[in-house]
Amino acid sequence: MSTSELIIGPEDPILLTGASGFIGSKVVGALKDRGFRNLRCLVRASSDLQCFPNSAIDGCTIHGVRFVEGDLLCPDACEAATRDISVIYHLAAGTGTKSFPDVFMNSVVTTRNLLDGVLRHRCLRRFVNVSSFAVYTNRNRQWPRMLDESGPTEQHPERRGDAYCFAKVKQDELVVDYGKKHAIPYVLVRPGVVYGPGKQRIHGRVGLGAAGIFLHLGGSNLIPFTYLDNCAEAIVLAGLTKGVEGEVFNVVDDDLPTSRQFLRMYKKELGHFPSVYIPHLASYLLCFLWEKYSAWSRGQLPPIYNRRAWAAYWKRTRYSNEKIKRMLDWTPKVTTAEGLKKYFASCRESRAYV
Repeated sequence: MSTSELIIGPEDPILLTGASGFIGSKVVGALKDRGFRNLRCLVRASSDLQCFPNSAIDGCTIHGVRFVEGDLLCPDACEAATRDISVIYHLAAGTGTKSFPDVFMNSVVTTRNLLDGVLRHRCLRRFVNVSSFAVYTNRNRQWPRMLDESGPTEQHPERRGDAYCFAKVKQDELVVDYGKKHAIPYVLVRPGVVYGPGKQRIHGRVGLGAAGIFLHLGGSNLIPFTYLDNCAEAIVLAGLTKGVEGEVFNVVDDDLPTSRQFLRMYKKELGHFPSVYIPHLASYLLCFLWEKYSAWSRGQLPPIYNRRAWAAYWKRTRYSNEKIKRMLDWTPKVTTAEGLKKYFASCRESRAYV
């Protein structure tokens, strides 16, 4: 893509949140590879910068990247961080907890603070909010189910029992609301299952571990994989490409494996372990019973497995990346075959797998 097709130049200031994370560190690298030399990364004091040799959270610029300490829960820190910024890549989010209040604070409240900081300066050209496939619902979609950007999102995400889904839906709604009310130019990017070195565990769309046995729930479902490098490139393009304000882009690679194919490859590459396939009708029934018992017991058993979750993760679905290819000129540079090869190699090296 030529510089004339981009909304900013290599010297324009870019702000990244979540830059030290699994995807964020790759986004920083992808921007540097494109020649951008004014990257500001807002990170917490406890952030691990092992992906960035010789870097420190001291405000010094090294090879075009400057790490500055700040808490997105602090409005003043957000105001200072967004000063003079042309493009924001917002990857920071509440993860690793099942607490709805905690995830809401670290995904929604932090995003609001960042957007309020943007309003005070009025210099932003693009706000890229990195969302997730978790926001989509498949409950009322009939065959053939093709999930693309036109797909409905959860209208009552609190009922899925997934704090991350709830927070991401509310975060997207907030960004769109600020875009409409305050004319903030935004783009929503929704990656599928991002995989690669550094994230070795089997995704829940394939199945779940229980009492030493892996419950295979995905069956013949396609897994919406996107390799880490491909995902980072898509996020970068969403922030730079002209004429895509207000758009939503799903990020998913080509030649997706089914859950069954992936599990077979996983065992072949990393060693056999006991697993039991649960047919779709049986898994739906189990989720239904879990949901009903949770309601009957008044939450004694949290409703984390329910029909909404089943439809989102285990209902047979196909996926499209036509829009992102057409509008952002994006294509997966790492094929699925190559990506899986690298993924399994990293699993063997770290031995952080089932």
